[in-house]
Amino acid sequence: MIIVSALTIYPIKGCRGIALEHAEIQDIGLKDDRRFMVIDAENRFVSQREVPRMALIAVAAHPDGWTLSAPDMEPLTFTPTQDGSAQPATIWRDTALVVSQGTHIADWLSRFLGAPMQLVAMHPSYRRKVSSTYARHADDAVSFADGYASLLANQASLDELNQRLATPIGMDRFRPNIVVSGAAAWAEDDWQEIHIGTTVSYAVKPCARCVVTTTDQTTAVRSQEPLRTLAPYRTRELGVIFGQNLIHAHTGTIRVGDVVKLGP
Repeated sequence: MIIVSALTIYPIKGCRGIALEHAEIQDIGLKDDRRFMVIDAENRFVSQREVPRMALIAVAAHPDGWTLSAPDMEPLTFTPTQDGSAQPATIWRDTALVVSQGTHIADWLSRFLGAPMQLVAMHPSYRRKVSSTYARHADDAVSFADGYASLLANQASLDELNQRLATPIGMDRFRPNIVVSGAAAWAEDDWQEIHIGTTVSYAVKPCARCVVTTTDQTTAVRSQEPLRTLAPYRTRELGVIFGQNLIHAHTGTIRVGDVVKLGP
């Protein structure tokens, strides 16, 4: 039997995740996942690809919104806003309309990351579309995730990889939203339709992995693993593959322990 074994959201793209016991699936991804993004002085998105130190920024829910914490920094709590004027920001090939979350957060991020940065949320008038190559419907949309609503990973695939590594790694290297257990290693390569509770999701594209996977998520130190080990046997046309990108067809709540059924 395949079950959901972990759920994680990443409220700020590139920063640490928050483990959940249950999560609400919305059409653009898990609720509160990648709803904020850090941009640089040229209004381009910033992630651990360029700034591994982002891995050290923890995000926690707070009655007033969210609290950021990082080594040698005073915690900062902020209340999200969508009331500011819309400004453009570049995320991959998209030009998104975003709203700045304020100079106090920008100053905090800039000090910790060592360059001018600001935190933005998606403007309520903007809807970011999924690539038409993989979308199931013309209106399929995504938050500030790289390209798809959610990422699913298989615990058995990580276990198999760890048998090949001199030093095992955690699933946090791959930053998935949904982790499943009970399937064979790499079985997710062939999944197409995934039912969890009343929700239905489609696995539309294997996830090609980048240098972020080589960043220790607790220290921000980079190495060559796991890409060096994965590449010889997990390279496909799209790149080095681990996990499946999902688009959500039916929304609802999913929980750790829920049974996963494969369709159609």
